[in-house]
Amino acid sequence: MNRYERLDRLKTPEGRRYIKNAIYPDIPVSADDTYVIATVGDRYDSLAMQFYKDISLWWIIASANPSSSSDSIVATPGVQLRIPASPQNIVALYNKINNER
Repeated sequence: MNRYERLDRLKTPEGRRYIKNAIYPDIPVSADDTYVIATVGDRYDSLAMQFYKDISLWWIIASANPSSSSDSIVATPGVQLRIPASPQNIVALYNKINNER
């Protein structure tokens, strides 16, 4: 899934092309969420592959754990991470938010 494919592509008066900034949804806590303790070498993309079978959904795990992120896809070892249970619902919410504006 390319989360940027549905974002508006715009052009400045000078002709420079750009993509409108994405807005990420708040990801509600669910009783079905999984919690893991990050170990050395854990990355959001590898966790997305492990739990969702899709590395492109790494942003869901990163968004669900904002305090553990330091602008990196590498998870901080020893930190508890929440893996949201319904990535399809989160992607649908992301698409809805970004297509309504």
